[in-house]
Amino acid sequence: RQAVAACASQGVPFVARGAGTGLSGGAVPVADGVLVVTAKMRRILEVDVDNERCVVEPGVANLDITRACATDGYYYAPDPSSQQVCSIGGNVAENSGGAHCLKHGFTTNHVTGLDLVTPDGEIVGLGGKALDSPGYDLVGAIVGSEGTLGVVTSVTVRLSRSPEAVYTLLAGFPDTDTAGAAVTAIVGAGLVPSAIEMMDELAIVAAEAAVDCHYPDGAGAVLIVELDGPRADVEAGVAAVERCCVQAGALELRHARDDAERAQLWRGRKSAFAAVGRISPDYIVQDGVVPRTALPEVLRAIGSLSAAAGIRVANVFHAGDGNLHPLVLFDARVDGQLDGAEKLSHAILDLCLEHGGSITGEHGVGLDKRGSMGAMFTPEDLDTMQMLRCAFDPHGICNHGKVFPTPRLCGEQPGRRGAAHPLVSAGLAELY
Repeated sequence: RQAVAACASQGVPFVARGAGTGLSGGAVPVADGVLVVTAKMRRILEVDVDNERCVVEPGVANLDITRACATDGYYYAPDPSSQQVCSIGGNVAENSGGAHCLKHGFTTNHVTGLDLVTPDGEIVGLGGKALDSPGYDLVGAIVGSEGTLGVVTSVTVRLSRSPEAVYTLLAGFPDTDTAGAAVTAIVGAGLVPSAIEMMDELAIVAAEAAVDCHYPDGAGAVLIVELDGPRADVEAGVAAVERCCVQAGALELRHARDDAERAQLWRGRKSAFAAVGRISPDYIVQDGVVPRTALPEVLRAIGSLSAAAGIRVANVFHAGDGNLHPLVLFDARVDGQLDGAEKLSHAILDLCLEHGGSITGEHGVGLDKRGSMGAMFTPEDLDTMQMLRCAFDPHGICNHGKVFPTPRLCGEQPGRRGAAHPLVSAGLAELY
């Protein structure tokens, strides 16, 4: 609170930063700004199993919430791939999802309350343990606001009962078209798996090189499908998923018989982003959404863009809800490749919009995609969002320059080079 109040008194911009695992530049420091690091705020303040709630500080790692309540038969459902290290404060900022958001939802579906330091240094409590609070849904406004409305200091999350049964199967397909047909068939049959994940051939190659996950040889795509719930429902669902995959043209089906085999099936998917480093010195992780039925067409179009640019793209994504994570591979040491990769990355976002989708599913806008906001929203839409932001932060000092397009004037340079920092001049801080 004191740090934010000091910044507010001098009009100095500040940025809240947790574990630093974000993928859109949302927690990148701004020129002459102050970094408010919440990574060491790691206390689990309360585990209230009776009310299925847990109160934590923002620096608590996502997976540590599950570890704190697992012996009581509960878990925290949102599971980003970085869940072992990403902080719950960052999850709140980005409205993170994960592989199991298809059935269990995003962070916003699991946060019932939070404490917030507003951009003027005031401490406010929003929501609580109750399922819903009267009045405007300010908790919902904060979740997904990418740190532009204040600094979260504690979060009350919903705990979920561990399911009676969990079953995981992996299906190998000749290509992404047939795998996509299986996804459409699964959802069309009325099934609601907790996760449906897809990896294309290049992503499979990377995962094998990194973690030796033993996915089917020669597969052009794999699906990982997981079901959870009452045992009888899960068993019936598994049989139906098998039929859908076989009818779509699956080359091979593999079943996890225990937790160790389940972890092995998930190993390649969970490590996919980092694994790409085994086959490319540099890469851009992108994040967009398309209607699920458009997946085959969009993946073919990404392939065409990739071929035209001469830059490889690996695809790893949440197939059940159409949330794409293309990985654009390049070598920054080669002249022009970085520029080409960035252009291709944003061309993929344009492609998502052309098919009725979104420029982000769960990674946020941050710095990376703020220039694409005008392609998705009208000026009136953006003005309305800015009005909400200004209600919380009228001076624009909270995560300044993120989310919204902010073109600089010609020749304008960030920062005050050679000038004393205003917090130092005011006697509120020292430089070391």
